Amino acid sequence: MVERGEFPAPGAIGLIRSFRGIRVSFEPGCSVAVLAIEPEPRYNPPMGTNRPAVHLAVIAAACALTACAEAQKPNELTAAERDAGWRLLFDGNSLTGWRGLGYDSVPTAHWRVVDGAIVKIPSAKVARQADGQPAAGGDLMSIDAFRDFERSFEWRVTPGANSGVKYNVSEQLSLAHAGNHAALGFEYQVLDDVLHPDNKVATHLAGGLYDIIAPDAAKRLRPVGEWNGARIVLRGNHGEHWLNDVKVVEFELGTPRLDSLLEKSKYKPIPGFAERHRGHIILQDHGDEVHFRGIKIRDLTSASP
Repeated sequence: MVERGEFPAPGAIGLIRSFRGIRVSFEPGCSVAVLAIEPEPRYNPPMGTNRPAVHLAVIAAACALTACAEAQKPNELTAAERDAGWRLLFDGNSLTGWRGLGYDSVPTAHWRVVDGAIVKIPSAKVARQADGQPAAGGDLMSIDAFRDFERSFEWRVTPGANSGVKYNVSEQLSLAHAGNHAALGFEYQVLDDVLHPDNKVATHLAGGLYDIIAPDAAKRLRPVGEWNGARIVLRGNHGEHWLNDVKVVEFELGTPRLDSLLEKSKYKPIPGFAERHRGHIILQDHGDEVHFRGIKIRDLTSASP
């Protein structure tokens, strides 16, 4: 029985709730994980409380912690995920399956694997364009391309950092219109909403469809240094962005609403930008240190309208 607070949505991290004097928190991807089990300070069960029942609850919670820790490692698939058609795009150890956009290999001066995460090496002293991107970019691109998909990943930023995850990316279109090897495609914005100056532009905030649609104000963004859970859905002309189990963006390509928003965006001069492709996934090199892990995807082509 929950004595106070609301039950958090599955995937919430850092939310602490009281269950008869037991402190419980939730890890991304695990709706029952227990990260800490301890009596609340000054907690005394009320008269008539079955104390052995409280002890049993602690034991059950500890068992849940063990089971979830085994089932929900960031760069592994559960049996249920495998059965549902998910596959990993990052194995937690190497950059196999990735290369630089416009290059035959990974730009190792820009990216490395550290502690089970893909890390963008900060490049503060490199020459930059007016929009802040490196003049000689190092966007990391999935070798495989996808048309209709659901993709989940975790990300965290360092103070003041800016990056993004792009999709529906045509390498040919990108190289034709961006001389710095920067990807052109829809972008799930990754940002420190507090310190980065892009926080003054609503469509540039974390979770948004960059420069097109601002994220919902009800989003739950975790503090800098903590992992955020993200999900992107693209099926037919329908798209969604999710942040920590909250849908923050939804759109339909080819509608008057989206056409109008594209007309107001930086992408207006790029012919074919919003056309659907069997496109690549991109981790953006914006020069700042960012971390990605738990990158997985499932094909939705057969389910497309």
